[in-house]
Amino acid sequence: MESLSASEIKFLKSLKNPYGIQKFLDAIPYHLADTSFSPRKVIQHRTAHCLEGAIFAAAALRYNGHPPLILDLEAKNDTDHVIAVFKENNGWGAIASSNYAGCRYRPPIHRTLRELALSYFNDYFNKRRERTLRTFSTRPVNLSRFDKLNWMTSEDDVWFIAEHLLEIPHTKLLTPQMERALTRIDERSFKAGTYGLRKKKS
Repeated sequence: MESLSASEIKFLKSLKNPYGIQKFLDAIPYHLADTSFSPRKVIQHRTAHCLEGAIFAAAALRYNGHPPLILDLEAKNDTDHVIAVFKENNGWGAIASSNYAGCRYRPPIHRTLRELALSYFNDYFNKRRERTLRTFSTRPVNLSRFDKLNWMTSEDDVWFIAEHLLEIPHTKLLTPQMERALTRIDERSFKAGTYGLRKKKS
């Protein structure tokens, strides 16, 4: 495994805790390009999208006393969302980058990963205002499994992490009856959730 530099490690440790990591992600622009930056490249470029933000957060958690865990949220008629997860005082919390206001940080108050995943449900919608979250990865993925591939320091995109998320088991959140009964979100919630939304330039 190639190690981060002393200055990179010092920076990650300076974030101190999960909320500090989230504040860093909130302070940098959401990344719209089709890339998969390693944590080193997020530090260099100061930008991240959802996958990159979760991978960066996992690395930062590793240097602040937590295992580097991520969780995959799968959607219908929408893009998937990846979050870094951590446990404190027997509660699960999450760190995330998102282009949607409500799909970011979660405090560590959720007793199970299912509770944590469901906390994203009302904030997880597409531009047609459909509630789209459907499944979550049954177990968190510990990114230390990719240490030999230098996931923290690679100059190349780390798509192998995204590919792994496609292969692992996921747990359904809704029954078919629940899914059929879903309504679209209201105008006020849509405006709140898309506040600050970044769009690709045409």
